[in-house]
Amino acid sequence: MREILHIQGGQCGNQIGAKFWEVVCAEHGIDATGRYGGDNDLQLERVNVYYNKASCGRFVPRAVLMDLEPGTMDSVRSGPPAPVTTGLKGHYTEGAELIDAVLDVVRKEAENCDCLQGFQVCHSLGGGTGSGMGTLLISKIREEYPDRMMLTFSVFPSPKVSDTVVEPYNATLSVHQLVENADECMVLDNEALYDICFRTLKLTTPSFGDLNHLISATMSGVTCCLRFPGQLNSDLRKLAVNLIPYPRLHF
Repeated sequence: MREILHIQGGQCGNQIGAKFWEVVCAEHGIDATGRYGGDNDLQLERVNVYYNKASCGRFVPRAVLMDLEPGTMDSVRSGPPAPVTTGLKGHYTEGAELIDAVLDVVRKEAENCDCLQGFQVCHSLGGGTGSGMGTLLISKIREEYPDRMMLTFSVFPSPKVSDTVVEPYNATLSVHQLVENADECMVLDNEALYDICFRTLKLTTPSFGDLNHLISATMSGVTCCLRFPGQLNSDLRKLAVNLIPYPRLHF
């Protein structure tokens, strides 16, 4: 089976990642305990792409979660089980010290795969952990697995809804890394998400929950062809062939 290893980093990455797994679990008929309760054989036909089947018969998401502070992790921990590494920050200081711990978890997950097709990373480019630590991890994975696909779901910051002063710097430095090291980058623009909430969904005060809901629907749609049997885009490489004209032009 052609497996994908999902990695999520930082507060934003972990929240959209958690939402993504909720949607995927629902689509594959898997409940919160990891048991299958669906009613269609197609739900299980390519379930191995995102799930490991444990010896007890439960399906465990093939995901690695990382963050600087334990807050987001604790809320995610209450959901389906996955390997967790906490206490990360930035690209050069704490991130560089702790990258080996994360890489060990990634290696362990990758070695459990029969035929790993690639990695998908959820992160934001405006914050510290998602942009710094996320791109550091992407570049390290690139060194170690140069022939595997790298798909990222990157949330780009918007000047209208800015949390921190250094968002433009974080985003610029991260985009440089993504141009070099990613194969496919799904651009999730915060401003566009807000516009959809205002104009299309007619929400007066959209919350991050509403934005995450939109992102999880997008991620579910993009990965649908990988998770269910079909003719077109059956793996990450075929998806890239159809979407990407030049290697650097992969946004």
